[in-house]
Amino acid sequence: MSSHTTTVSAAAPAVDPAVDPAVASPALGRLIGVSLGPGDPGLITRAAWAQLQRRDAIWTYPTRSTKTPSYAFDIVQRAEAALPAQHQALLFPMTHDADKLTRAWLRAAQTVLPWLQAGQDVLFLVEGDASTYATFGHLARTVRALDARIDSQVIAGVNAFAAACAARNMPLSEQDDTIAIVPAAYGVSAVDRLLPDFDTLVLMKVKPLMDELIDWLERRDLLPHTQFIERVGAPDERCVAGPDLPALRGLKVSYLSLMIVKNPHRIRGERIKGCLKKTSLPSELATELSTEESES
Repeated sequence: MSSHTTTVSAAAPAVDPAVDPAVASPALGRLIGVSLGPGDPGLITRAAWAQLQRRDAIWTYPTRSTKTPSYAFDIVQRAEAALPAQHQALLFPMTHDADKLTRAWLRAAQTVLPWLQAGQDVLFLVEGDASTYATFGHLARTVRALDARIDSQVIAGVNAFAAACAARNMPLSEQDDTIAIVPAAYGVSAVDRLLPDFDTLVLMKVKPLMDELIDWLERRDLLPHTQFIERVGAPDERCVAGPDLPALRGLKVSYLSLMIVKNPHRIRGERIKGCLKKTSLPSELATELSTEESES
């Protein structure tokens, strides 16, 4: 009489999707702002380049109109980066109309959200730095308003004004210089009020106010201390030194233009040396530090 053994395997318990959220929903994609620098492909950082080498992410990039090519996309093309299987322009119109901007941000967010919800990373290519006067912040906020689960990330990049200073072989600041970075759209009177407090003014988006700014620079005797840089790092970059700026009156300049104004007329007040005021320290510690400084 033969005998046999029967093995009974216990079935794995069923997973309740309501209990295990990892089963209930797939992993979400990330929205990544990839900073490309202001125009020279050589200024793309290694971190940004690594993102551009991925084959599992979708590229998106801003364009001002359906008839205007994307400047950010042009940078990666000149960098000879291999294009992914899918890439798409997103419309971000150049307007101050709040309603039009809100609608554009919403359309862009609704375009990328299905990809993110399906688990794909979406790269948003940005000229300059994605955290400085860039469209990425608007897109990321709008996406999160639609789906708070979506995570975003910024790859830092080279700012246009830093590259512009390098192109002109001039320092942006030295020692304890003060710097103001402002959109010129606030108007000449607003910019003028900054002069007593700042050694360097970086004026962004100067296109609409070129003639007014040139007049102001002349009145304030600042023309010799100003540099105008247009499309810095691009093949058609143009730099104009301050004394030559009056020749640009009435001419059309690129939206991607800025001015760097050095202010030799600023009168500095007393500056606190070191990281702490000596008078704020206990008398014993203040005496000890004073002794150490004299010995050194």
